[in-house]
Amino acid sequence: MMFAAGDPSQLWRFRPHPEVWALVIGLAVLWWYAVKRIGPRATLPGEAIMTRSQFWWGLAALLTLWFASDWPMHDIGEQYLYSVHMFQHILFQFAVAPMALLATPTWLARMLLGSGRAYRATKWLTRIVPATVIFNVVVVFSHWPWVVDHVVVSAPLHYGVHVLVVGSALIMWMPVCGPIPEFRFSLPVQGCHLLLQTVLPTVPAGWLTMADGPVYRTYIRQGRIWGMDTIYDQQVAGAIMKLGEAAVLWVLIGIIFIRFATKAQEDDRRRDVTLDRRAPDSARVGWAD
Repeated sequence: MMFAAGDPSQLWRFRPHPEVWALVIGLAVLWWYAVKRIGPRATLPGEAIMTRSQFWWGLAALLTLWFASDWPMHDIGEQYLYSVHMFQHILFQFAVAPMALLATPTWLARMLLGSGRAYRATKWLTRIVPATVIFNVVVVFSHWPWVVDHVVVSAPLHYGVHVLVVGSALIMWMPVCGPIPEFRFSLPVQGCHLLLQTVLPTVPAGWLTMADGPVYRTYIRQGRIWGMDTIYDQQVAGAIMKLGEAAVLWVLIGIIFIRFATKAQEDDRRRDVTLDRRAPDSARVGWAD
């Protein structure tokens, strides 16, 4: 079965996506209900139901999800430019997923997971090896030519792949910015964990960038869109996959290193102060016999 990209003259034709609107509005309503109706009963007196930063992270996650899933990005990425499709996945993995975790209060996360099998399964899945394997397997799977060529003609497969992409990203990000403290890695391990995520994506990114012919039949087209033919679009997608992911991850690795170094300095300073207070008066710096 052969596929072909859409007619470039129809690039900006508006296409409504009520299923996307229903999803975003439904998530917003559930979020509001959890905070306003359940939160007061699930938190202790004086405990914050939701912080201001969590509210803004949640709003940003919903808006980014809507932007990445609705017209025009969804339609351009699905029918015209694979580079836009790639950018859409980058937003799901490296914006929507971590922002959703940062927006989730700890009490809500504990209520959703409980203390039984779901909690234990999530704790195991978010360990460094399972989380890395799951995330990268989904990355490779979502860029497999058979999958890409068929998601444009099968709505269930398309949304199923998006659920896998977001779900695997949530698992990968949970040890870094998740709402449950005991699931989070120490700062050095967080840096190593994020560093691992930069390795495997270089394979499909290099494959897309170096391929001599079209990798995905569904994006074969006549003419150019935004000055890009099929091969150039494919190369841009590979660059977005490699450089976009690397930029986000390396910036975060740098932030984590700075936080770790700052924390180590503060710990050393407190330790020195404690030792100085415990020392005899004659041994303290600045005291004379």
